[in-house]
Amino acid sequence: MSLSVFFSSVSLPHFTPEGGLFHSQIGASVRVHDKGFPDLEDDRPDIALFGVMDGRMAVGNQGCADAAEAVRKHLYTLYQGEYNLRLADLGNIMPGETVTDTYAAVKTVCNELIRSGIVPVIIGGGQDLTYAQYLAYEKLEQKVEVSVIDSRFDLDQENTESAPLNSQTYLNHIILHEPDYLFNLSSLAYQTYFASKESIAMYDKLYFNTMRLGLIAGKVDHVEPIIRAADMVSFDISAIRFSDAPGSAYVTPNGLFGHEACQICRYAGMSDKLTSIGFYEYNPALDSREQTAILLSQMIWYFIDGFYSRKHDAPLVPKSAYITYRTTLHDDAYELVFVKSKKSDRWWMQVPYPGGRSVNERYHLVPCRYEDYQTAVSGEMPDLWWKTHQKLT
Repeated sequence: MSLSVFFSSVSLPHFTPEGGLFHSQIGASVRVHDKGFPDLEDDRPDIALFGVMDGRMAVGNQGCADAAEAVRKHLYTLYQGEYNLRLADLGNIMPGETVTDTYAAVKTVCNELIRSGIVPVIIGGGQDLTYAQYLAYEKLEQKVEVSVIDSRFDLDQENTESAPLNSQTYLNHIILHEPDYLFNLSSLAYQTYFASKESIAMYDKLYFNTMRLGLIAGKVDHVEPIIRAADMVSFDISAIRFSDAPGSAYVTPNGLFGHEACQICRYAGMSDKLTSIGFYEYNPALDSREQTAILLSQMIWYFIDGFYSRKHDAPLVPKSAYITYRTTLHDDAYELVFVKSKKSDRWWMQVPYPGGRSVNERYHLVPCRYEDYQTAVSGEMPDLWWKTHQKLT
């Protein structure tokens, strides 16, 4: 089945400056669904960009369906880095007869792209589309780690199992989805006064990861291991402060700085494991001087730049490319094993599967920071190791 049936074309001249594009600008290299659908087989791209023009379930943020069209004209004028850009713009997925039809289209497209080794970059639409992005992994026969960058937890604590699916409840549907293939959920940059005690308690009970905005401020590198562990990322533009990105109904004075959002996107691009990313809730109707569209185009640029900077050094083989460190806790209950890449200086922890599995699955590798190793050397259990061990039990 050709994916072209899901997309409407875009008009390249609409996104081209009057003087045309220089050959080193992204718009001159991207293969656009203009007069014909890009070839995804014989001339396979590395990354496929597409818009989803459906904001029906974006609570209080109507207008976000037009996000992709507003971002393209700024993205195409950016200059590409020192790499051979293989990027396709597939066009836009138009609203289905029902929003469920839109979800099905996003799910099918993302699944086919991921299976083909192409990374989808989604420009929504409401953040409820994260659920459709997640469903793309259902038939890949793997556990999935999800990272969400948002100022809030999009959960309904009152109607946990019966909450209707929208941009403020989609996490309920991801967590409760059957079959369950969710291994971990991380919520980053949340602001505590927007998070109920019940939501935070639920994350702790399920051993999910959270990192509030205050822990990221000035220390955005703390996010990197969590992003490196993710298979998919969902970025709500309202996680960025109003002064840097006014184009959403839920932006507030506090939030990520624009450069911090760009750095997180670069971390996502650099992750060998990550296979899809979505940007949601951008509303051009609320965007002063197109400032948010400009920032979002730069965030995508940083993701692309990170993608072409991948080290391909997840600790598998050869062993000579890594340094192994071993330490024990005060009570000698556990031996903790850490692995450091000689190529990138990035760290991982080995968390053993309880009860043992096959010879090839003796432990689960968890991206971590040097500080986690220091904690273990001091005789203390790193919180990340413990949470992962509990999820494996």
